[in-house]
Amino acid sequence: MFDINNSVPSYNTIDLLAIILLGVIGGIFGSIYNYLVDKVLRTYSIINEKGPAFRVLLVIIISIITSCCAFGVPWFVKCIPCPDHLKDVCPTKGRSGSYKSFQCPDGHYNDLASLLLTTNDDAIRSLFSPLNTNEFRITCLVFFFFAMYFLGIITYGIAIPSGLFIPVILAGASYGRLAGRLLSPIANLDCGLFALLGAASFLGGTMRMTVSLCVILLELTDNLLMLPLMMLVLLISKTVADCFNKGVYDQIVIMKGLPFLEAHAEPYMRHLVAGDVVSGPLITFSAVEKVGNIVHSLRMTSHNAFPVIDEPPITDAPELCGLVLRSHLLVLLKGKMFTKHRRLSGGETLKRYHAFDFAKAGSGKGLKLEDLEIEMEEMEMFVDLHPITNTSPYTVVETMSLAKAAVAFRELGLRHLCVVPKTPGRPPIVGILTRHDFMPEHVLGLYPHIDAHK
Repeated sequence: MFDINNSVPSYNTIDLLAIILLGVIGGIFGSIYNYLVDKVLRTYSIINEKGPAFRVLLVIIISIITSCCAFGVPWFVKCIPCPDHLKDVCPTKGRSGSYKSFQCPDGHYNDLASLLLTTNDDAIRSLFSPLNTNEFRITCLVFFFFAMYFLGIITYGIAIPSGLFIPVILAGASYGRLAGRLLSPIANLDCGLFALLGAASFLGGTMRMTVSLCVILLELTDNLLMLPLMMLVLLISKTVADCFNKGVYDQIVIMKGLPFLEAHAEPYMRHLVAGDVVSGPLITFSAVEKVGNIVHSLRMTSHNAFPVIDEPPITDAPELCGLVLRSHLLVLLKGKMFTKHRRLSGGETLKRYHAFDFAKAGSGKGLKLEDLEIEMEEMEMFVDLHPITNTSPYTVVETMSLAKAAVAFRELGLRHLCVVPKTPGRPPIVGILTRHDFMPEHVLGLYPHIDAHK
């Protein structure tokens, strides 16, 4: 896509030192970028919650700022004569092209407008190009870096389709090419390769996805000889940035409150057991439960599943029957298969319903508690939960290591994990573990004295 194969990456000690410096700069700029993105997104979430009018107003304000930057600042930039022996037309006409005239006379172009008023592909291609070292002046590259840096921060999160990947590439390529311009008298690598490494360093400092970014950039440039230098700058930028904060996407996941489980258990989980982090109060249902109790529990909680307990006279002693899902309870209540007395009626329920009645509905299309119309006299009736109960839920003993439970929970792709007591004579279930119970915020909130790194 951005072919720089005509540049042979032969490098010396000065180049390696410059690449290490680029990695450090990319890590510092990337961590600051992530910090500012987090603060701006939190501010935007407050504004967006006020209604559509505020969202539209925010988009208008950001659009005005972007337009003033893109169309206003190039007026103050002096025109540059077109380079000799160019294969491309200079100045170019239309949206695409690397040399924008922008009110310049014939045979001249505006270097800042050539970056701001062109397509993203052409801007990246121009920055990665090794053909003309002096195509962009130092002041132009400095302004373009700050423009992409801060416009990328304030644009992400408003009510338009936008992302972070392209602005980060442009900002990194601009300071990478700037370093190439400054080091051109003593460096072997050309400006295009420095721009590529600058983009890699800034991506590593913000995204922190070393292997993925290395593959993506190598595919974009089709230059396998850059692999060692790319790996070096990505590792340095990620290491430096990790000293300050997490990757931008990790921060967004945390900000949205999404319970993302890491592939490995945290070190402090080895010192805890499953029973230490179960949160209550635990709401259970009898195998044949009163309708009013079910409706009250559904109304007062947002739990997605509830333990079902078999009790005498159905069994000799209380024992765990299984788990029943909230959505299945709503379907059962809507069908009103109630009895006046506490008795087993599973056979009648199985004849009434089909498996498709309990299939998972699409987003926002499932039954809600407000859709049910249950009379007051029906609240005192009973319903048999056996037909809709999952009688083989995954369970762990309360003394199991929390680290083992976390690994099993993630690898099995569970949503609920039942914790059962180790000794008899106690209630048949201690609690239910969900993703939120494995989150560091929850665990360390319960045990603040635990060292998070041990």
